[in-house]
Order: sequence, then structure tokens, then C-alpha cells
Amino acid sequence: MQSIGGAFLAALTLSLAHPAVAQDVLEPPRTDSPPTLDGRLDDAVWQNISPVSGFRTYNPDFGTEMVGDTHVFAAYDEEHLYFAIRAFDPEPDQIKASVTSRDNIFREDWVAVNLDTFGDQQSLNAFYSNPLGIQGDGRYANGNEDRNVDMVWYSAGRIDEDGFVVEMAIPLKSIRFADTDPVRMGVIFERRINRNSSQGSSPPIDPALAGQWLNNMRPISFRGIKSRRLVELLPAVTYSVDQANSEGRLTTTEEQGDFSFTAKYGLTSDLVLDATYNPDFSQVEADAGQVDVNLRYDLFFPEKRPFFLEGREHFAIAATSKSDVDPFHDVFYTRKVVDPIVGTRVSGRIGGNHTVASLYAVDELPGVASDGGTAYAHVPVVRYKRALDNDTYVGGLYAGRELDDHFNRVAGVDGYFRVSASRSIGFHGLMSRSRDALGTSALGGHAAGVRFGSASRNVDYNVAYTDISQDFKAEMGFLTRTGIRQIGGQLKPKFYPEAAFVRRIDLELFTAQTLDVESDLWETANRVSLSNSLFGSLMVRGDYTYSTEIFLGEEFQTGGYAITVNNQFSNRISTSTSFRSGKAPYYSPDPYQGRSRRVSATLGARPSQNLDTEFRFTYVDFFRDSDSEKIYEYPIVRGRVTYQMNKYLFLRGIVEYNDFRDEVLTDFLASFTYIPGTVLHVGYGSLYERTEWETDRFVPSDRFSEMQRRFFFKTSYLFRN
Repeated sequence: MQSIGGAFLAALTLSLAHPAVAQDVLEPPRTDSPPTLDGRLDDAVWQNISPVSGFRTYNPDFGTEMVGDTHVFAAYDEEHLYFAIRAFDPEPDQIKASVTSRDNIFREDWVAVNLDTFGDQQSLNAFYSNPLGIQGDGRYANGNEDRNVDMVWYSAGRIDEDGFVVEMAIPLKSIRFADTDPVRMGVIFERRINRNSSQGSSPPIDPALAGQWLNNMRPISFRGIKSRRLVELLPAVTYSVDQANSEGRLTTTEEQGDFSFTAKYGLTSDLVLDATYNPDFSQVEADAGQVDVNLRYDLFFPEKRPFFLEGREHFAIAATSKSDVDPFHDVFYTRKVVDPIVGTRVSGRIGGNHTVASLYAVDELPGVASDGGTAYAHVPVVRYKRALDNDTYVGGLYAGRELDDHFNRVAGVDGYFRVSASRSIGFHGLMSRSRDALGTSALGGHAAGVRFGSASRNVDYNVAYTDISQDFKAEMGFLTRTGIRQIGGQLKPKFYPEAAFVRRIDLELFTAQTLDVESDLWETANRVSLSNSLFGSLMVRGDYTYSTEIFLGEEFQTGGYAITVNNQFSNRISTSTSFRSGKAPYYSPDPYQGRSRRVSATLGARPSQNLDTEFRFTYVDFFRDSDSEKIYEYPIVRGRVTYQMNKYLFLRGIVEYNDFRDEVLTDFLASFTYIPGTVLHVGYGSLYERTEWETDRFVPSDRFSEMQRRFFFKTSYLFRN
């Protein structure tokens, strides 16, 4: 902990923030004639506005002109912010766009409006649209963007002979902003051209601030706008029927109807209270299958449940997930809350520079109580951040899990400082305290980390140190290991050959040395990677790794090589393939050395604008070194077909075959989404196993039998003031 405190004090004595790039203030006109969202620029509001232009690339290189010019128009009234984007393209027939579901546009052409609604360079809301007006959105904070959030806004797009036009209307009640006049925000506009994998922005990204989006924003000012007090009511009804195979036939095991109610209330213009009763946190699509044998730690699944998605970015802390060998991912991993019955959340700003985010949930745990009944876990999480200059901050966090005879509590501080144009330092220091069901109390578990990094056009580098004690526990977090001390670094020079075939080459050198505290043995991870951005959208990456791992006091080899190739062959066909071969341990009470291969291949095909197909193959095997015996092979084949009837309604079918478990999973969904919150889902899923009922028991069989079936219906309606 002393090293963390020292880094913090040192950072405070430095010049904490490099000034943001100076930009003229953009002052859109106020209009009394809002545009009609139809993907055309014939509305009166757009006729007398000078557009924003000057787009320059930031990927694969900085500062070059894009294939076509891009013009952005902006206006507002008392209820909405309006943006229109004219994207010129000399080859409009090469524009990649489809009628698809929300958030499924990022492999296509798109444009985006990024708004730092408080103008303090701490976070932003991103509003994406493909050329047909299909939406995507996200929130960016702490160097990470979360694209799982869904905000209420409106868009329309149209492809024509000159390229395409997208219009957007963002309701003021969908965003939080300071109660000032004028309201000062930050904005940066983006465009992606899929066929050559180029992305650009206006204002252009300063190469000296590569990757520092919040420090490249242009100020934008709105006069006379007021945030109306937000009131949202979201009732939802869910009905489900579960069936299981008993003695050779499916019988109903559970039939359940649920009503839930969620309310959102604006305490101030920038602080919101959410409360929910019997919330429906169910998913509408099964998680994609993962290889679940020979694991040292639990699998990670992404969060998809709406209540946990909003404001989730605030719970990330600095100097974690800094590399693929960093065991610390999240202090609060929301999927650890499995079946909540009530929940509340308060998030937003207080006094301009103070961000607060708190969440409380009661998780129902059937069969966990000492008498075999239902136990209830209380989950309080509190986050505070104090914004400093530019994108720097200091903060604190508390995350707990409380049961009658057990608790786990984690608390600590973190911070992020910009010490020059391209350099930054982040740190965290956490303490945990736990008591198990036997009354055993552990006091003093700690986790600490510090990371110094730099990013610019020609080279990125970072150095990081992590210390996690053996008795540190974060039951609501996601940690792969405790009891380690680790120091590591990365150097990534970037080259831009003057050749049409090779547009960019990234060389990456990575090393990490880890002490396993319990055994007092060191392990190493060293990697050399070469990435090439070639013609069009072809990406090729090769990795060679020399590494070891300590498990149960023994050292095992884990090094090997990997190759990854991604390519967008045309507007309709894309592929992604990776192969890895290397050494690996077999995790068991009596572990042994082996070797493993892993293959992953994905083919995406879009026969028409409305039909999207994806086929994915995963294969992993393991051989024991001592006798070359194959211990297991684990293939998974997954197919997904989506027919998007229009921007609101789609039909989706999924079939997944797990050869290792001899199981087939089917999943069908019909989904209508008018706006986030106003939805109708009808789903049906089945699980098939290669077995059959014979007299008094199930026996292996050559044919598949349906062992589980589930039907569900869900509808909700969002009322907004």
C-alpha cells in the first residue's frame, strides 16, 4: 500500500493535466421548426446552418483525408438536440448497411455523435447510426466504452447517389447535464468506412493525445435549455413455462407469471433515483457456449440485464484489467447478483465535480439457508468520484455482500492522473474483510495496483504493478487469482509503411513476472506480437509466448503461438479465424503437464439487407505430455439466423451443438422494440441430449431426446413525462 500512496502523492506534485486541444465553441441555432427525421436535408432548419467538416482519420493512421467528405449540422429546441450528418461517398454501392437489430451495426459503415454532457472530460454518451438509421449507443468512462446501454433517442437514415444522410433527435430528458445557462458540453463527431477499416473524427484526434477522446472534445453551447424533472414508469409482465423430461415424456415443472415495476425519478437535473420491485432481470437470449472443462477459475459472461447496465461504467476502478495476465477484472461483477427481488440505484452528479453511483439489491438464494430454506443476500455498492482537471479524478468505492451468518466487504480508493499530453498514471488500493458461515473472521486482505502508461501515434508503452494478498476476497467482484505480486510492462511501436498493401504494422513486446506468494515461486509471461493492417479490412496478427504458471506449488509450461486473421471480403461476407497451440497444465488435485490446441472460426453472411446469418466453430483439445494420450476434445458449433422485418421487429433462431456433452441447444426469439423499455418478446428454447428412456432409467442412445423446454413471454411499456 505504501507504493500506491507514494504514487498518489507524486502524481499530485506533477503538472496533473495537459491542456485539452483548444477548439472554437460550436453554437448551434435554436429552432422553432424541428426537422422531420427521414434521412433528407430538405428541412428548413438545415438550410441556413454552416456545417461542421474537417474530418481526419485516427485509424489506421492520424490526419489523413477520408474517402469522402462529411458534413454535420446541429440545432436544438426546448426538448431535443438535433444532428444531421451528410456522409459523401464516391462509391455509394460499396456502403455497408443493413436493416438489423439495435447495437448490431458496428461491423458496418456508421456515423456517431459523442457528447460529454457535463463538459468536464470525465465521460461521454455515444450515439451511433448506420446509413439506414439503425441505432447503437454506448457510454465511455475510465478508458472503456460500454456498448450494452440503451438510451431513448430517435434516428433515420437514407442512402442516395452521393452517399448517405443520417438525422438524429436526442431528447434532453434522455441525458444528464448541468443546470447552467448556457449549458456547455463537449462533442466529437465520428465516421467509419467499413470497406477500408478507416475511422475519422471532427475535430481530428491529436496524435499527441492518441486514444484520449475526452481531451479532444470540441465545446458546444446551448442557451436557454432546461432539464425537465425526469419521471419514468416501467411496468413489465413475464410469463414462463418450464418442462423437463420425466420417464420419457416432457412434464411441466414450473409455470410462473410475474409482474415487475420500475420507476425512475430525477432528484435534480443531473441526479437520478431508480427503484424496482420484483425486477425482471431475465435474459432473452442464452449465453453462447464456452469450453467449461479444465478451468482454474470461473468463466466470465457479459452482463445483458437492463437494470445493471445503466451507470455500470462508474463502478470500474483504475489500474485493473491492464493485461491478459492481470487477475483483477471487476470489484463489482453484476452477474454475481443472480435473482434479485428488489433494487435501488442513485447515480449522477452533485455540485458539478462530484459523481456518485450507488446500488442496493436483495438477492434471493433458495436452498442456501441453514435449514435448507431461502436466504437473502443484501448487496450494497457505493461509488464516489471527484473530477479534477481534464480527464483526471480521485475516487472511492465500497462493495459488500451481507447474509445472516456471513459477510464480505471491500472498500478502497483509486485515481487517474494525466501527467503530460500522452502520459497518465492510475492507482487503486483496496481492503477486504470477511466472515464465513462458521464465524471465522479475516481482517486485512488487500489489493493494490498502479499503472503508468503513454499513448501516441508512434509508440504506446506502460508499466504496472499489482499486489493481491491471499486473504483478499471480493465476492461481488471477478478475480481469477489472489496471493500474487506482479510487475509487468508493454512496449508497442507502430509503423506506417508508404505502401498500398500494408497500411500499418504494430509490434508488441510484453512481459510480466508474478510471484505466487503461497509457494514463493515465480512465474513468467513474455509475448512478442505482430499485427498488420493490410489492404481493405484484412487484419493479420501473430503471437509467440514463452510463459509458465504456478499451480498447487508446481511450475507448468504455458507458452506457445497463435495466429488470428479477420477479413471483410465484401458487404455480405466476413470471417474471423484464430488458432493457438501451446503448453498447458491439467488443473486437478494431481495436476500434470500437457499441451492444447484451440481453434475458433466465425463466418458472417448477409444474403440481403434484412437477413443476417452467423456460424461459429470452437474446438479445444488437450494431450498429456507423459504418454501423449488425448484427455479430451471439446467442439462447439453454433449457428444464428436473424430476419429483421423492420427496425423494430426481428425473428431470431439459434442452434448450438456441444459435442463434448452431446447436447443440442435451440433458441427462438420474436422481438419487437419500439424504444428501449417498450418491448415485446416471445421465446422458446429446448435442450436435447443423446439419450432415451428405457423401462426405468435413461440410457445412452444414437438419437437425441428433448430433455428440457422453456417458453416465455415478456412485455413492458415505458411511460415518460
